[in-house]
Amino acid sequence: MNMKSPSSLALATPRGGRRPAVRQNRFRGGRLGELNASRGLTLIELLIAVAIAGILLSVALPSYQAQVVRTKRASAASCAMELAQFMERVYASNIRYDQNAGANTVLPTTTCRTELSTSYTFAFATGQPTARTFTIQATPTGTQATSDTGCATLSINQAGTRGVSGGQAVPQCWR
Repeated sequence: MNMKSPSSLALATPRGGRRPAVRQNRFRGGRLGELNASRGLTLIELLIAVAIAGILLSVALPSYQAQVVRTKRASAASCAMELAQFMERVYASNIRYDQNAGANTVLPTTTCRTELSTSYTFAFATGQPTARTFTIQATPTGTQATSDTGCATLSINQAGTRGVSGGQAVPQCWR
């Protein structure tokens, strides 16, 4: 039996010595089943891709911005608690909140205060601290103030009582 190799079969021509006609793809200009890589994207493909990207962006951007607001609020709550711990150390050393080593007590410039300086200001409430009480407030500024109206100003006092000036519940704002 005389077996022809697969490569010789591919080159074989039908009777008459002519190769069979290859069907042309009218839409791509190449052979049927081949992709023409040099042509790139059509305008409709590009428009569809842009429309899909726009839809995804319109859904994702508000969610991302809300998450940024919550993250900054959580950082501010953590910073207010750090400052309250500082005040407890002042009380342990001086047996009063309003005096620290003979001078009026001021909140320290901590790393968290510096990092949040564009979003929150930290200060004592009006008339605070006294010898036996303090209330620290974290007041939102800039875009944080306009985006976080539900919680608004966070506060914590010497008893560890947390508060908010907005309409949301305290546990939601302090998590």
